[in-house]
Amino acid sequence: FKLTYPSGTATAHLINSFHTPQGAKLAKKQVRMLGRFFSFSFLWSFFQWFFTGGDNCGFSNFPTFGLKAYQYKFYFDFSATYVGVGMICPYIINISVLLGGILSWGIMWPLIETKKGDWFPADVESSSMHGLQAYKVFIAVAIILGDGLYNFCKVLSRTLSGLFIQLRGTTTSTTSFTTEEDPTASPFTPKQSYDDQRRTRFFLKDQIPTWFAVGGYIIIAATSTAILPHMFHQLRWYYILVIYTCAPVLAFCNAYGAGLTDWSLASTYGKLAIFTIGAWAGSEHGGMLAGLAACGVMMNIVSTASDLTQDFKTGYLTLSSPRSMFISQVIGTAMGCVVSPCVFWLFYNAFDDLGLPNSEYPAPFATVYRSMAKLGVEGVASLPRECLVLCYAFFGVAILVNIVKDSLPSRWGRFVPLPMAMAIPFFLGPYFAIDMCVGSLVLFVWERVDAAKAGAFGTAVASGLICG
Repeated sequence: FKLTYPSGTATAHLINSFHTPQGAKLAKKQVRMLGRFFSFSFLWSFFQWFFTGGDNCGFSNFPTFGLKAYQYKFYFDFSATYVGVGMICPYIINISVLLGGILSWGIMWPLIETKKGDWFPADVESSSMHGLQAYKVFIAVAIILGDGLYNFCKVLSRTLSGLFIQLRGTTTSTTSFTTEEDPTASPFTPKQSYDDQRRTRFFLKDQIPTWFAVGGYIIIAATSTAILPHMFHQLRWYYILVIYTCAPVLAFCNAYGAGLTDWSLASTYGKLAIFTIGAWAGSEHGGMLAGLAACGVMMNIVSTASDLTQDFKTGYLTLSSPRSMFISQVIGTAMGCVVSPCVFWLFYNAFDDLGLPNSEYPAPFATVYRSMAKLGVEGVASLPRECLVLCYAFFGVAILVNIVKDSLPSRWGRFVPLPMAMAIPFFLGPYFAIDMCVGSLVLFVWERVDAAKAGAFGTAVASGLICG
């Protein structure tokens, strides 16, 4: 189908550029720059650590814009990590996150707080889902669902129309294709450049056999169906079997859609699993946990499909063997099975408040997904007053903003904020958005002063700040 896979193609061009004399020379300079800013970021974090005397203390909690603004999480926390992230993210992402923070923590939450005792009980804790926290989480969920649903429909429609055109094109290729340029070429296949012929020959030389792919999927499905119910008792074996039966179709759609748009919708398919399996299990049989576990299974299958196919695109363009790439993925996944739990256990033991809303590591999407599972199982009756109305409104606004963004010409549409990015600070706060905007400002000024150096070393500087 000759799908683009923009990120995979860009990675391939970057790798290929390293294998030229100029590319190798530039790569050495980039590594030196990365090392320099890695050292700076590490030493700065070390310095900050010395001046932290406990919770809400030190440079990371400095009330940069005043104490009143600090109460609503408007402050610059001197985080080199988020400044680096801001340098890597497109400008519109950072602006969207900041706008979301201003809309929520600057306008909405102070106004809803005045309704304490009317819309929700006055004596509930700030982290309770029966108070202000419910508005923070569920309005964010509504925006994420609205944005996800719109993009799901958009990508799916493009996927189906693209597939229809391409499949139809293959059946009519004998009549529609002309061979005036090359009389010796077969009428069934378009003329390929020498580079493309060489790439195709290299890629097909080490094909992964179909029997291995199908057999591997059946073995993994059988293993998951047997083992997962022992880990999560609420997740029945037939739920897993249904997921593995439906997943290949969704995985194909996701891989094709990512090839067209560079957008993996794995999280949207995961939410679909949360609501479907959660509602099927019901609240009496642990529907929340069943839905969340099912989301994990579905997201792993669907995201792997798009990620691996994107990597194959990179491999195709760099003359790499698909078998060696696949084996590398297997080794990496096996390492991840050991490393990831160890890293999680390290965090779990080091931080007593890991995952709590106001902690150093609040894990915001954990709260969102849990709330989705609760909504899927228990319904909307448990929400505070007017929360559902606001959710409907923001769900509609998220879809409307996307429609406006796509209907405008690209030169104007790129200035329309992204609802998904705006939703993140609704429950996390705008402090990290300020850091990211500082990163954007640094890059913007650098590009105005010396665009060539900014283009060559911007990502290296950002990576050094994040790693340090």
